[in-house]
Amino acid sequence: MKKRITSLLLSVALIGGMVGHTQVEAAPKVTVKEYSNCKEINKIYPGGIARSSTVKNKGGATKYKPFVNQKLYDLNTKSDRDNDLIACER
Repeated sequence: MKKRITSLLLSVALIGGMVGHTQVEAAPKVTVKEYSNCKEINKIYPGGIARSSTVKNKGGATKYKPFVNQKLYDLNTKSDRDNDLIACER
């Protein structure tokens, strides 16, 4: 009986130790603001800004992957000349 209690306590301690060390990665904070042109956007987001992760580029091949953020895209829709839901893609 003493061995069972000891093994139970060790199991609980082991599981408790694992739970205490899990890492939760926080989403990066994004400053949602309107940019005046693509040059300003591409300084921070080299691939441009996409409205969602499922949009496809209408133009040719791009060099960088766009940053996905709906609010940021919505503020900068004027920079999406080809209306493919990716502003300032390169």
